[in-house]
Amino acid sequence: MNSPLEAVLTSLKKRNIVKELLHSKIYGAENGGTPLIVLHGLFGMADNWGSFGRSFGEKRQIHLLDLRNHGRSFHSENMSIEDMVEDLGNYVASIGADKILLLGHSLGGKVAMQFAIEHPGQVEKLIIADIAPKAYPPHHEDIFSALCAVDINRMDNRKDVQSKLETYLSDPGVIQFLLKNVYIKEDRKLGWRFNLDVLQRKYADFITVGVKAGIYNGPSLFLAGEKSRYILPEDKDNIREQFPQVRFEIIPNAGHWVQAENPQAFDTFVAAFLDQ
Repeated sequence: MNSPLEAVLTSLKKRNIVKELLHSKIYGAENGGTPLIVLHGLFGMADNWGSFGRSFGEKRQIHLLDLRNHGRSFHSENMSIEDMVEDLGNYVASIGADKILLLGHSLGGKVAMQFAIEHPGQVEKLIIADIAPKAYPPHHEDIFSALCAVDINRMDNRKDVQSKLETYLSDPGVIQFLLKNVYIKEDRKLGWRFNLDVLQRKYADFITVGVKAGIYNGPSLFLAGEKSRYILPEDKDNIREQFPQVRFEIIPNAGHWVQAENPQAFDTFVAAFLDQ
């Protein structure tokens, strides 16, 4: 007998609503109230949020999603914010959730903001980690250059990949973050989890664009890294215009990867916001 989720997916596919579904890692029991969906940033994946999922899964169900062209989710030639908002909507429909709690970091934060604006009735609370709804200038050129310099199919092991990345990148944290995407393919060669070609070609479609006009009136929490420049003081008024019930918090001693650089403070702020 099919599970309830399988039945929902079958029904959606028959109506051509779902073409491909995002990969997810789920923690916690279904009876934990409103599910919390987590969206990672550029070059990230659900696995990066495992500790968070295990911890917060003790009180509610946590869905860690891989965005398209990331992790174990499907690869596509399309990579706009609108595409990813549609993916999220399909996933929410597939689990049969009337309401969700939504957390997004960086690129995932842009997707989360746009989804909340377009589907405010489905989002109970919104948490945005170190990103504003504005357009950002290109700023990942060094990472793309380093990744393109790695002939991944000719590498024998992760150490070789690391050595090559170290000739282009100086931040050990960024290098280790990227290395988490290295995996062994069926032909025993190494590969990247993310779709590097599409991410580079479609970069302008999801980074150098802002969140479209609209308002989400639900409770919102915006978390900024103390050492990060992604949310500036002058951004706050614009954020308030689109998210009137916003609360701002600073994660001390953290840069852009707030959840990894100071997980204790990050988890404390998130837990307090969800429980209030």
